[in-house]
Amino acid sequence: MPRFSVIVSAYKVQAYLQDCLASVLTQTCDDLELIVVDDGSPDACGEIAGESAARDRRVVPVRLTAHAGTGPARNAGLARATGDYVVFLDGRDTLVPGALQALSDRLKETDGPDVLVHDHAVAHPSDGTVRTPCAATLTGRSTPDALALLLTATDKAYRGEFVESAGLTFPPGPFSDVAWTCQALMTAASIVTLDQVCAVRRPLPLPAAPSAYLDVFDQYDRVFAFLDGRPDADRWRPVVRGRMLDHLALLAPTARPRAAFFRRARAHLRRHRAPGATGGHLPLRLGAHRTYAVLRAALALRARARRTSTAARRAGRALALRLHYALQRRLPLRADRAAFATYGPGGDPAAIERKLRALAPAVRTSWLTDPDSFAYWTALARSAYLTSNTHFDPRLVKRPGQTLLQTHRGTPLASVGLDLADRPAVAADLPRMLADAARWDYTLAANRHATLTHEKAYPSPATTLELGHPRHDTLHAPADVPGLRAALGIPEGFTTVLYAPAHRDHHRVQTPSLDLERLARALGPRYVVLSRVAPAAPHPRIMDVSEHPSEEILCLVADALVTDHAPLMFDYAHLDRPIVLHLADHGVLEAVRGTYVDLRAFPPGAVARTEDELIDIFTTDHWRGSRSTQLRTAFRARFCPYADAGAAERVVRRVFLT
Repeated sequence: MPRFSVIVSAYKVQAYLQDCLASVLTQTCDDLELIVVDDGSPDACGEIAGESAARDRRVVPVRLTAHAGTGPARNAGLARATGDYVVFLDGRDTLVPGALQALSDRLKETDGPDVLVHDHAVAHPSDGTVRTPCAATLTGRSTPDALALLLTATDKAYRGEFVESAGLTFPPGPFSDVAWTCQALMTAASIVTLDQVCAVRRPLPLPAAPSAYLDVFDQYDRVFAFLDGRPDADRWRPVVRGRMLDHLALLAPTARPRAAFFRRARAHLRRHRAPGATGGHLPLRLGAHRTYAVLRAALALRARARRTSTAARRAGRALALRLHYALQRRLPLRADRAAFATYGPGGDPAAIERKLRALAPAVRTSWLTDPDSFAYWTALARSAYLTSNTHFDPRLVKRPGQTLLQTHRGTPLASVGLDLADRPAVAADLPRMLADAARWDYTLAANRHATLTHEKAYPSPATTLELGHPRHDTLHAPADVPGLRAALGIPEGFTTVLYAPAHRDHHRVQTPSLDLERLARALGPRYVVLSRVAPAAPHPRIMDVSEHPSEEILCLVADALVTDHAPLMFDYAHLDRPIVLHLADHGVLEAVRGTYVDLRAFPPGAVARTEDELIDIFTTDHWRGSRSTQLRTAFRARFCPYADAGAAERVVRRVFLT
């Protein structure tokens, strides 16, 4: 019998699950079994659990046939648990190094209590990792005031025999921790604490369905029903009622639907009266959601007045647009309307819009380009489908029935999203980014690397569609390449090299990092260089394409690509043409931005560290040699699994036509 049974519930956490499992399996106290419950997850959680089980006999994978929720998933894990103590983790959480050894030592010191409560930290996207507010409750105490502790299941170790004899199970519902934890803490004969952070939790996205918030009332009903059969009910009832009141007040600012939430709160507080119960939270006790909203608005206005000057008042047209948007939101949503937004020209939204018009001509499409127009706000309010490769308008009020598709802008190479949280220039925008991601229904990815990276960098309840990028369809469809080359002025028979370096965040002005004139001379008279950065001076065989609107066209006309860390390499790789990397300032770019792929270890072709090496690669023909081909083939196998012209159709049929 192992000392610990660690039960991990996994649903749509493929980007985090590897780290979670590794944090358990690498514990210094290895007397454990790791039960991974795949809660009918549509992503790769089941595969990850199976692969871990194949590598480590301590891993026990459990697969539920359909998504049941965290509570039932944990129950399925409990049914398989054989350890002395049970520890719960969500698939997004991790144990800190040495956590299980610290728990084991504390259990020995205290003669095996029913429940051991440890501290944990929360990885907040905007604030970093911080200890929980209950840390003071744990300091220097062996038997705490039980319900003063957080009502979460993942910061405790439960004696297995106690769980079985008490008949503890998790109820269904998103707030199942409430009923489980209250019953466990009120039933336990002995509770001890450990003033040490043993786990790091990542907050789950807010409930996708507004009615999910109402589940908290069902959970407290279960707690009070549990109390009805206990001889010490009178002692616990006012404590539970006070805990419930504080919990509801914590949820109130974000709870939806607000009116229903406040009505249920008033009914619960009246139904579960208790001698000695204290007041507080008057709007909740009265069920006065409008009063609550007015009070919050008044406080917000007062705070805003202190921060801003009267010069920031809204213009009259802005007020008219807001009123127009509010009015349009009262009208029915149009299932035959789809609106698109894009950063720069074209991209995935444009490819999806074209395919949608071809496959569903009855759907009327529009582009969100001018937020100072009434048409913009009409489309935002009435369109059933909204697609973008950049942030959605922060003023968007997502309506029930609206579907938001975030396509992203390609396979990530440099750090994005939360992975830039330690950059001051980015950190200020994190709340907006997180709020935007919380509204997404679908995101696009071209490969597994993009899926896992984006799911960690942009916490969201969205479903990732690993279907390829629709804008790549152009690269695989028949194209008049000679005509495109002629339109750009490329002489017939010339070899074309596209030079496309990454944007340098640390440079105010983007300039070539190569001496393009020297490169052109070395290549010879039958070569032409297309530069995505404005050349320092005109040259007959250097063409400035820095303002060209279509990267896809530039890729199609190029015989080779020279780049450094530009994600364009993932797009160009679809053409299976030579790619040469010039990594002269690799260390600087790593320090400034950070990257996900080590291009020196896994390049798409020949690698040059100096300008001389780059010229040598071309003059010796290594740029298109067998070694370059081998590297490119491996790179394409990893990053270009959808090398066809069907991505746009796959996306349209999955999102718009199902």
